[in-house]
Amino acid sequence: MQTSVKSLIITLAVASPALAEDFDAAALLDAARSEPPLFVIDSTGKVREQAANFGEAYGLEINATKSKAPATIRMIVGEAQANNVQADVIVISDTPAATAQILEPGYAVSYLPSTRADEIPEHSQNPLIVSNSPIVFTYNTALNDGCPVDNIWALTTAGWNGHFAMQDLLGKPVYTDWFNQMATHHDDAVAAAYESYFGTPLETDYDSATEAWVAALAGNQPVLFNSDSDSSETVGAPDVTENFMGMMSTAKFRDNEDGYTLGICDTMQPAIGWMTPKFLLITAGTDSPNAAKLYVDYLLSEEGWLPQSIDGKVPTNITHAAPEGEPSGVMNHMDKMWFYDSTTALADWQTRQDWQDFWALARSGS
Repeated sequence: MQTSVKSLIITLAVASPALAEDFDAAALLDAARSEPPLFVIDSTGKVREQAANFGEAYGLEINATKSKAPATIRMIVGEAQANNVQADVIVISDTPAATAQILEPGYAVSYLPSTRADEIPEHSQNPLIVSNSPIVFTYNTALNDGCPVDNIWALTTAGWNGHFAMQDLLGKPVYTDWFNQMATHHDDAVAAAYESYFGTPLETDYDSATEAWVAALAGNQPVLFNSDSDSSETVGAPDVTENFMGMMSTAKFRDNEDGYTLGICDTMQPAIGWMTPKFLLITAGTDSPNAAKLYVDYLLSEEGWLPQSIDGKVPTNITHAAPEGEPSGVMNHMDKMWFYDSTTALADWQTRQDWQDFWALARSGS
């Protein structure tokens, strides 16, 4: 039975998003009761709350752990190669690395319940993306009457030298992925933003408008940190008197409950930020395929995803309502966000080192 289920899942992963079976929750639950306890992994501590809710809803035993993407990938690859698969479901945010190191070798696969096919946009179905996390241009609402800039090229000018906070992309590859996505899918918009801001068309020796912007931003000496918490503190802490802007996850807007004054630059051109996706995958060698399918379906439900929606992680399920209490208000500005295009995920993976080298050279003035 396990072999046939695995074969079915793999077929769904490599074929078109059209589904080969009907999702029957009752039948899956009946079969899941005889399977080993489910083990799920996610990069957020909220996975424990979600797993507990799932276990209570279905009467199934489930274990959950928080793990960052590099550690998760090492675990999945090691278990698969040793033929000793322990993890059953993984939710992973480093989609380029997951594509190259887990999906391509067949260590994990994508599964979409048939009953969710009309709820998940086709571009997020295969591989299945469960959510997108917004990363946005941010300013201090106490020091400014609205965002102090409305164009990304303003951040490359002398007025913002040393006054833009962000994570160090040498340790946060999501930024190199963002640069490659910009160059691949939005370069014309970056060039148009230059002309809008400076009044003349962009003339550059770089290969793209994105490269020109990245080089100018790096050369303007942004303040680099190891976490969004540091960026949040620099931009919007209660005792801040010096004006900084930043780039950070909307999850940090929860700090406003503690007196921080963070606001989204909702007028920024050509985009106010970008979305980082999370894959929802089942390991190819799972001993609990039926429980795994139920868990995938549960995370796609409004109830199942709610603990992460409150953090500003936007579900791909279009039927979900915006969660009450989400502090950033990003759901009101989704038309101004850039969404990740997973069709070029491998290219994002393959160019990470190139972008890191490019950034380092530009920052040093070489």
